Amino acid sequence: MGLIDNTIAFVKNQLQDAEGGHDWFHIERVYKNALLIAQGEDCDLDVVKLGALLHDVADSKFHNGDETVGPKVAREFLEGQNADEATIQHVINIIENISFKGGNFEKKFNSIELEIVQDADRLDAIGAIGVARAFNYGGFKNRALYNPEIKPNLTMSKEEYKKSDSPTINHFYEKLLLLKNKMNTSTGSKIAEERHHYMEQFLNQFYAEWEGQK
Repeated sequence: MGLIDNTIAFVKNQLQDAEGGHDWFHIERVYKNALLIAQGEDCDLDVVKLGALLHDVADSKFHNGDETVGPKVAREFLEGQNADEATIQHVINIIENISFKGGNFEKKFNSIELEIVQDADRLDAIGAIGVARAFNYGGFKNRALYNPEIKPNLTMSKEEYKKSDSPTINHFYEKLLLLKNKMNTSTGSKIAEERHHYMEQFLNQFYAEWEGQK
């Protein structure tokens, strides 16, 4: 098998017991999104593929907030596959700079490959899948669905965002509804528009049901 096939097998094994919103199927969706977006961009497709496949191989949320684990795991795997150093470092840069992190985080690296994978990952955080993932993770963390007395915090630092245990509905305002305007590519932006609209409709329905109006 080639490097991409070996990476797929490795990631599937690594994430076999992962939380449902960050499992292999999340990776697969991001991978497909990335391939779709890459069609309209001048990019290194192998780096895009590897970045998409390895971006959540060890999400810091599930490693006590340690952001060094993912890059370390990815590097050890790619070195074991005899990937060239330039490719390895590019993939590491994607992993280290892809996350939202409260929206108050400045990327320390830029490339079209990062922009593609970041858009692909953000698309999986919005729309119907995004709604499902948000509530799945909220349940995993035993968070409230909604509490009208706890307002969204739009000025969180990176550390505050990582430690937040606010109700799942707040997450829509603190992250999900912000992603449409943070897309990097024209393809990503176009897809995000429709998914964003779906979330707005969902929230309108949610509040109506919460108030007993429907």
